[in-house]
Order: sequence, then C-alpha cells, then structure tokens
Amino acid sequence: MGTSDLITLFFLVAAVVIFFQLRSVLGRRTGSEKPRYEQSQARSRAETVDAATKEGNVITLPGAEKEHKAARLAAVDRVSPEGSALNNGLREIVENDAQFEPEEFLKGAQSAYEMIVMSFADGDRRTLKNLLSKEVFEGFNAAMSERESKGETVKASFVGIEKADFTEAEVEKNEARITLRIVSQMISATYSKDGELVDGDPDEIAEVRDLWTFARDMRARDPNWKLIATASE
Repeated sequence: MGTSDLITLFFLVAAVVIFFQLRSVLGRRTGSEKPRYEQSQARSRAETVDAATKEGNVITLPGAEKEHKAARLAAVDRVSPEGSALNNGLREIVENDAQFEPEEFLKGAQSAYEMIVMSFADGDRRTLKNLLSKEVFEGFNAAMSERESKGETVKASFVGIEKADFTEAEVEKNEARITLRIVSQMISATYSKDGELVDGDPDEIAEVRDLWTFARDMRARDPNWKLIATASE
C-alpha cells in the first residue's frame, strides 16, 4: 500500500470515528454528544483486540468487564458525594446499563444542550425531533409555531456553558433518568416581522440557568438519551 493510500485510509477512519461520536449524544445530536458511549466502546474493543489470538478468533480478557464496571463506579464517586441519593441513583444506572459512563454522559449532554437551544432558536424541527421526547418536542414545536405565526425571528449566539452538574438520578422500571443543572451564557434577540426588537438584547450576554432531565430505556439497543423535561431556575 502506497503512502497516498495510507493517508486516504487514515482520513476515512477519522471521518467514521467523528461521525459516530457526533451521533451518540442523546439522539442525533452533534453527537457529544451523542452521549459519549463510543469512547468507552472503543476502549473495550481495544482491550479485546489486545487479548486476541489464534486464527483470527477474539478472546475476551478475563475480568475486563468487571474492571470496566469498577472504573465507571469510581467515576460516579467523582461526580457525586458518596452515600448520597444522587450517588446511589447513578450507581444503579451503572449496574443496569453497561454503556453508561457518568463523565462521558455529562460531556455529551452539554453538547446536546447547545444543539437543542440553538435548534430551537433556528426553528430546526428535524434536529429537535431526534433529541427530544414526544411531549417536549410538542411544547417546543408549539412555541416555534407561535413565533412563526407572528412573523418573529430569533438571532442567537451560544457563548458557552459555565457549569453542568448532576442533581438527580434514578431508575424506574427499565428507564434511567438523569437531571442536570446547567448554567450557560448566550446572546439572544427576538425581532418582529418589521425588524423591531421585541425581546432580548443583541449586545448583552445573558446567563441562563436550567434543570434538564434526560431519559433512556435501558432495554433498548439504541444508546441515545432524550430530553424529557425542562425547567428554569
């Protein structure tokens, strides 16, 4: 294989990896978001390949799954106080969902947050439908439809997320639910059909404090989480 072939192969592999990382944050998001799980899967695959073998057969490393769970439980203790209800809830999710990694979830959720708020501002229903539960999408859609009926437009810029923390985690039947407190900064201004400013400030960075709840059916093969509830602090 020539040098040019190797370079082409490298970029092809890189493109595939980036695609799956973007797809995993909750639905079809950027993908942090999707959330997240591709990195753990990649590590697991790497461990399996290292153990590998004769005649092309793959042998799973003894104890690899157990070590992976121990690492995920250790991560739970890094993001929540040991013995707290939050810690217990995250541990229960780890025990029941082999793909859940707290820190990767948090990164993915932040990416999904940015995508959702910007998609709402842009009226991008297609993106939102993949990231939101049916009920939340209906609420977002109604707000966008009302805005459109008035001829209003939104111009927004996402500055960044100051802080994102776990606040609640629980398992109900087969559904895992996680609530995050997200503090972000953005610039947003709404204009009438005549171009007059009706809400917000195009020159001011506003702080936004939200409580967002994500959920996933742990029986599903799809690793993506969806936003099922929103609230402002």
